[in-house]
Order: sequence, then C-alpha cells, then structure tokens
Amino acid sequence: MTDKMKIDFVSDVSCPWCVIGLRALETALSHLAGEIEADIRFLPFELNPHMGPEGQNIVEHIGEKYGSTPEQSAETRAMIRERAGSLGFEMRMNEASRIYNTFDAHRLLHWALGEGKQSALKHAMFKAYFTDGENMSDRETLVRIAGSVGLDPAAARQILADDTFAADVRAEQAYYRQQGIHAVPAIVINEKYLISGGQPIEVFERALREIATQS
Repeated sequence: MTDKMKIDFVSDVSCPWCVIGLRALETALSHLAGEIEADIRFLPFELNPHMGPEGQNIVEHIGEKYGSTPEQSAETRAMIRERAGSLGFEMRMNEASRIYNTFDAHRLLHWALGEGKQSALKHAMFKAYFTDGENMSDRETLVRIAGSVGLDPAAARQILADDTFAADVRAEQAYYRQQGIHAVPAIVINEKYLISGGQPIEVFERALREIATQS
C-alpha cells in the first residue's frame, strides 16, 4: 500500500540550500516510489523582503548580513556548488552574483499552483537564477521564465502589472512566520512534521519512512 503525503516546501527562489533540499527530497521520493506518493506544494519565504529592484552584490550582502569575509563567502559558495553538483544541479554563483527581491517571483509561483505548473516554474526559476544568473526581480525575465514552462506570458505579465496575489503571498508568509519558521528550506509534511534545511538524501528517506510509519 502506498502512503500519500502532503508536503509544503517553504522556500525562497534565491536560497541555494533550498535547491539542495528540493533536489535531495525529490531524489529520496524517487527511491521510495511505490511506498510513498507525495504532493509537493511550494510556499513563499522571502530571505530579503526589503531588497531593492537593483539587487545587491552577493559578497557585499553576505558580509553585511552575516559578517562573513570575502574568503569565507567564497568557501561557502564552493561548498554549496559541490553539494548541488552532487545532486545534478549546476550552480554558478560567483563573487559577481547578485541578490534580488523575489516577491514577484512568489506571486507567479502562487498563480502557477492553480495552473498545475508550480513545480516546473520553481525548477525553472532556480535554474534561471543560480545557473544562468538572471535578475529575478525583472518582470520581463519572470514573464519569459513563466512562458518557458507553458504558462501564458500575457497572463503572467498582467499579474505582475498590478497587485494580483500580493495579499495571498503576504498571508502565507505571515502564517509560516507565526508557526516559528525563520529559515529555509522548511519542509512541512502532513501539516505536522518539520524537516529543516538542505538535508542529505538518506536523511529525507529515513524521515519520510518514519513519518509514513507514524501516520
């Protein structure tokens, strides 16, 4: 008998550990095919909600936010690239990369859920930002990414032109903050169990099996 799970993946488009966590989770689920069937929904979390549209250099940003030196930042990026690469994702972050505001990206992801394209859009956004170095606050860039996964570009452009889904995204973010989530990825299973961070594949497999047993 296959156990069905509801998985809420709380994350940000500009979070490298969210890429690692998602790839590891999806790999774990592929290993558990026939045992566990999961419905993954992506929920918003902005790491930098006050970031301006022009963004900020990643080394400068990490230094200001966490006190990291340029050398420490470079070491962390190298480690993240290695982890992502082991999961089949090419991450090209470097000292010239920029951090961007992701609120509009989250609005499109909210819309994409109802269109049955949310997972495809999330993956496309991760690639656009981390592999291709795209500006994730540029609306025409977001429209193009939406179109690349089969979403209507005209509808995406209209959503971004006004406040469509803005209140929904803010409400979802507020809900998870109220639940005590202050870092991502946060993976909430069956609205009850929390797995935090970009865990290795085997950690996800073990946790999912344990949750299936408890359920």
